[in-house]
Amino acid sequence: MPASATPSPEFLLRSATEGFDCLFSNDIDAAQKAFESEDDSPFHLLGLGVIAFLQAALGMETGLMEEASRCLAASEAGAKKQARAAKSLPSNHRFDAGMEWEIMHADAVVLLGLTHVLSESYRGYLQCLYELNSAHSKFNKLFKTVYPNGLQSYATPATTPLPSRRGSSRSLGSSATQSSVPSKSNAPKLGFFNRWIYSTPTTSIAAPGTMTNPPNGPIEELVLSGTAFGYGLFNLVLSLLPAKIRNVVGFFGFNHDRLLALQALAVSAARSDVHSVFAGLVLMTYHGVVLLLAGYQADEAHIIKQYKAIVSKVDARYPDGSLWILNKAKIQRMTQDTEGAIKTLRDGLKPERKKSFPQADTLLTFELAWTLLSHRRYEETAKQFLDITKLNSWSHATYYFIAAGCYFSLKQYDKAQELLDKIPRHLEKRKISGRDMPTEIFIKKKLAFYQRKQVRLGGDEKRYVEAIKISPAEEIAIFWNTHARIERSVAIAHIQEWSSLTPAITDIESEHLLPQTSTNNDRVDLDTVDELAIRSLLLGIVHRTLADYAPARAFLLDARKRAADVEISSWVGGVSSFELAVLDLKEADMKAAEMERDEAMTMWEDVLQTASETLDIAYSLSTKNTDLSSRLDSRIVMLRDEISDKRELLGLAM
Repeated sequence: MPASATPSPEFLLRSATEGFDCLFSNDIDAAQKAFESEDDSPFHLLGLGVIAFLQAALGMETGLMEEASRCLAASEAGAKKQARAAKSLPSNHRFDAGMEWEIMHADAVVLLGLTHVLSESYRGYLQCLYELNSAHSKFNKLFKTVYPNGLQSYATPATTPLPSRRGSSRSLGSSATQSSVPSKSNAPKLGFFNRWIYSTPTTSIAAPGTMTNPPNGPIEELVLSGTAFGYGLFNLVLSLLPAKIRNVVGFFGFNHDRLLALQALAVSAARSDVHSVFAGLVLMTYHGVVLLLAGYQADEAHIIKQYKAIVSKVDARYPDGSLWILNKAKIQRMTQDTEGAIKTLRDGLKPERKKSFPQADTLLTFELAWTLLSHRRYEETAKQFLDITKLNSWSHATYYFIAAGCYFSLKQYDKAQELLDKIPRHLEKRKISGRDMPTEIFIKKKLAFYQRKQVRLGGDEKRYVEAIKISPAEEIAIFWNTHARIERSVAIAHIQEWSSLTPAITDIESEHLLPQTSTNNDRVDLDTVDELAIRSLLLGIVHRTLADYAPARAFLLDARKRAADVEISSWVGGVSSFELAVLDLKEADMKAAEMERDEAMTMWEDVLQTASETLDIAYSLSTKNTDLSSRLDSRIVMLRDEISDKRELLGLAM
C-alpha cells in the first residue's frame, strides 16, 4: 500500500487479526508489536487494550488494570470518532455504515466495565454497572439490527444443543428450511434451550451469516461475530452478578436472559472472527466456573459436551495457547481425571516451550496448585503456590496462607509458622482501590483467631501454629469448592483426619469415621464453636462427595446450627445452607434413577421447592459483613439457574 494511502477498515482489521493470532498462540511480544504498528487504528488500540486487560484479569495486577483502562479508553474514543465519520459515507458491506466501529466501541466499553469486576467487591460491581449503562441500548440496537429474526439459523460449536436432542447439528452440515423446523405450538416440551431448537424465523429470506447466506468478507464476519459476542457477554455478566447487585441493576432498567446470552456467545464462537475466540473463552470460563462452583448441574453431560466442543475448536486453531491448555485440564479435573489434568498442566509449563504469555502461564500454575491440593499432594501444592508469588503480585498473603496450610498437613510446623509470619506485612501493603481484598479480610481474622487461641491455651504466641487443628488450606478450599470432585480415597482420608480430632463425634454415624481411642488428656483439639462448625461443614461436604447422604445431611445441619454462635466464621451458616441445597439435588438425582416417572416427578417438585427455599436461607445469611459473601452470592445465582434448568428439563411449572 502506498505510504500516502489511507488504510481501509478491511486492511486494518486483517492487520489487527494477525496480532490477535499471536496473542492467542502465546506470543505476547509479537502481538504487542503487531498492535503498535498502527497505533492510531481503533482495531489496534483495542488490541493493545485487550493485552493489558488480559494481563490484568489473568494476573490480577492493580497496575495493569490501570493500564488496561487507559488503553481501552483510547480505543473507545477512536472507535466513536470513526463511527461518527462513517455515517456520512456509503456502507461497504450489507450492514449499516459504521457498524463495525460501533462494535469496536461497545467492545471497549464492556472490557472497561469488566476491569472493575476483578476486585470481587460490591464497589467494583457497581462501577462495572456504571460503565455498562452507557452500552446497554447500543447492544440491544445492534442485536436487533443484525439478528432481527433471532439466532436459530446460526451454527454453534457443539454438534447438538443437548445429548440425544434435535438441535443445532442441522446447521453445521445442512441448510435448514422453515418447513423442517416445528412450530412452537407443535414443539414437544423439552425445556432447556427450547428456543435454540424450535424458535421459528419470521421470514424465509436468510440473513447474512446463515448457512445459506455466508458473510461477504471480514467486516461482515466481524459484525456478525462481534454483535453476538457483545450482546451475549453483556447479558451473561448481568445474569451472574450477585443478587444484591442485580437489585441495583433494576434501577438502570436492565433485563438479562442467561440462556439467550449463552446462545449468542455460542453463535459467535462458531464464527472465524477474533470475537469468536473471545466468545469461546467466555464460554469456557463460564462452563468451568459452573462445573466447579455451582455444586450441582441440571445436565452435566450437556455442559461438558459444549465445553469440550468449544475447547477443541479453539485448540485446533491455537494449539500452543496456555488458555486452551488450561481449559483442557479443567475438563479433565471436572470429569475426575485428576492425573490427566496434572499431566496436561505440567506439559503446558515445560520450560522448553518457546513462546510465553506470562499471565496465562501463571494460570496453569494456579490450576495445577488447586488440582494437587484436591489430591492431598501437599508438598507439591505448597511449592506451586509459593512459585506463584514470583509470577504475580496478587495477594501473596493468600498464597502463603494456603502453602502454610499444606506444611501444617505435612506436620512441618516450623515451615508452616515461617510462612504464616510472612503474611501480616503482605496484608498491609496489598490493596485494590485502597480497600482490603475479601480473601485477605478472611485471612486476617483467621490469624488473629489462631493467636488468641494460642494465648488462651498458655502457649507461645509466636508459635500459634500449635493452636491450628484444621488445615488453613483445606478451610479456604471450601470457597473454591475443591472437595466436591475429589476421588473416593481422598475423601475418606479427609474424613478420617478430621474425625480423629477431639472431641469425638458421638451423635452422627458414618462408616468412614475413624474410631477414637480413649485419652486422659482433658484438653480437646477443637474447643471453639467456630472449629466444630467448620469440621462439620467439611465432613458434610466430603460425605456428600461419597454419595453418603445421610451423614452428609447430619453434618451440614450441625454446621448450620452451630453457625449461630460462632466468633468470626459468620460465613459458615450461609455456606452450609448452600451445601444442603446441593445435597438435596444430588440425592434426588440418585433416587429418581430408581423410581417410576410419576413418582419421580412428584419427588422433584418437592425437592426443587425445598432447595430453592434453602437457598433463600443461604442468601439471608450472606450479608455485606460476611466473609467472601459476593462469592457465595454468585454461587447461589448459578445454582438457582441450574434449578430453573432442571424444572425446564422435567417440564415442571416455573
